[in-house]
Amino acid sequence: MGCIHTDFLTASSSFTTGMGSAVAIGGNFYGFNYSKTPDEADARALRADWIMIGKDLSDVMKKAESQPKCLDLAK
Repeated sequence: MGCIHTDFLTASSSFTTGMGSAVAIGGNFYGFNYSKTPDEADARALRADWIMIGKDLSDVMKKAESQPKCLDLAK
């Protein structure tokens, strides 16, 4: 699976673009990652969100497996 981006609906820019937009030279410099329809944008965002949730859960489970187990002293 390729790299999952969760910021595809936000503007992306460089330092030079930011400086140019601060003084408003040449209009709007910010480019957005557009989707064909609002439903497509929502689907892409939901997919990316669930992939990141799955990654977070996997990381937590791996971390929990490597932790020392608690001893049940009541036995």
